Amino acid sequence: MQTGANAMGRTLNFAVVGLGMGGHHCKAIRGAKGANLEAVCDIDEERLAQRMKEFDCKGYTRYSDVLKDKRIDAVCIVVESGYHAKLGIQAAKAGKHIIMEKPIDISPAKIKAFEDAVKAAGVKCGCIFQSRMDNCNILIKKAIAAGKMGKIIGAHAHLPWFRGDDYFSGPHGPWRATWKLDGGGSMMNQGIHTVDLIQWLAGPVESAFGFYGVHNHKIEAEDQVVAVLKFKNGALGTFYSTTCAIPEGAQRIYMYGTKGSFSRYGGTLEFYEMDTPAQRQRMMSLFGGNKKSEAEASKDPMAVSADGHLLIIEDLVKAVHSDREPIIPISSAKHAVEIACAIYKSARTHREVRIREVQV
Repeated sequence: MQTGANAMGRTLNFAVVGLGMGGHHCKAIRGAKGANLEAVCDIDEERLAQRMKEFDCKGYTRYSDVLKDKRIDAVCIVVESGYHAKLGIQAAKAGKHIIMEKPIDISPAKIKAFEDAVKAAGVKCGCIFQSRMDNCNILIKKAIAAGKMGKIIGAHAHLPWFRGDDYFSGPHGPWRATWKLDGGGSMMNQGIHTVDLIQWLAGPVESAFGFYGVHNHKIEAEDQVVAVLKFKNGALGTFYSTTCAIPEGAQRIYMYGTKGSFSRYGGTLEFYEMDTPAQRQRMMSLFGGNKKSEAEASKDPMAVSADGHLLIIEDLVKAVHSDREPIIPISSAKHAVEIACAIYKSARTHREVRIREVQV
């Protein structure tokens, strides 16, 4: 099925559903080519009124009214993670294209149902993993694909973030770090971007062995997790995330192969020891500077840049017009959730868990 926007090539009208982190989506839509912010939706009437005034658009308190609005071509779903697939399925059945905030949902079974609904409806769904849109990460991935690193041997990811108690107990926080609606804590919420990035660069994961626990918060799910990863290409790796780090730090990705290695800390390329000398110098000159803004999200979730969101939204518009898959489709984005679920299962069962055990 193709919408009128697809056939006519006109601007796509978006509605943002969930106006906490959804504010980033609103800003991104406003800056994206071929996109228009038609409406916002939230059950919190005060927050809804604020966003309606800020972005000069109409608003809804009921999601069903968004889906009935024929002017709306696409929805950005930015609600509690455990509701993502449910709302996504409803949007697909209503003929709306979808931008899905991370994670797609918190279980592979729910993601499979959502993926099937999107295929059946013939709509497009782009997923938010904005680290894949980072220029440095894109160039590193191309270099790895071209064999500049050689055979990948090790891939390691570290996310030492901090979240205060008010983050979990505030008026919009009680769902966070719950198994039912967040699917976990520091890994499924904050760390899922890092899980996705390490597998996007190093390749799919075959199995995991992990541990998690609650160490410095009064929450249900974990505030610290560590895991050993075995990749399908034979590489070994580690993943660590926490919301307990004082002082907090930025994301670090370190990978090495038989021909070279690289390390990134936040927005800074710490070293790039692969490829030609000229390319090494170019990469360090472009990305080797200190970018403090990248580290701000380690303590403030609202400090996340909307640049990656904008690119993913623009790509969805192009995907609709050209009838192609979005740059980050469900089929690609779901592996991060599979890895996280395997790590959780490993910690509960005290054994190595293969990814296929949690796949549907």
